[in-house]
Amino acid sequence: MTSSLLIRPPTPQDYAAWKPLWDGYNAFYGREGTTALADEITQATRQRFFDAYEPVHALVAERDGQLVGLTHYLFHRSTTRLEPTCYLQDLFTLPSERGRGVGRQLIQGVDERAKDAGVHRVYWQTHVTNTAGRTLYDKVATHDGFIVYGTLV
Repeated sequence: MTSSLLIRPPTPQDYAAWKPLWDGYNAFYGREGTTALADEITQATRQRFFDAYEPVHALVAERDGQLVGLTHYLFHRSTTRLEPTCYLQDLFTLPSERGRGVGRQLIQGVDERAKDAGVHRVYWQTHVTNTAGRTLYDKVATHDGFIVYGTLV
């Protein structure tokens, strides 16, 4: 029997279960050890989920009382649209949950929240080496062909 998956906003009480997922996400992208995010960044990120004045939001995936995935997203203005747009910034599932629909349902959860907010576009980026993620993303979205650049100032 397959257990059901619940996609929901996190609560402040979820911190102990959310943090290992957050750490796993950051480790996946090489932010661990000497390059780990400062704890103040983690704390500020988490606090933003519960501040009504912040545009940063989160969803978690829960199976059998255990958090098995997370996504963080934010709404922002655009120069090419009147309504806000939604950037899905972080998406992570436990390795044991990959291929079980968790990532897909988290993306759908963000899509639903975006639609409820009057947003018509959700977008995200991933590293070219994220083969497993890109396999899912190619099924649920279109690749717009853009290459991301950044500077540190």
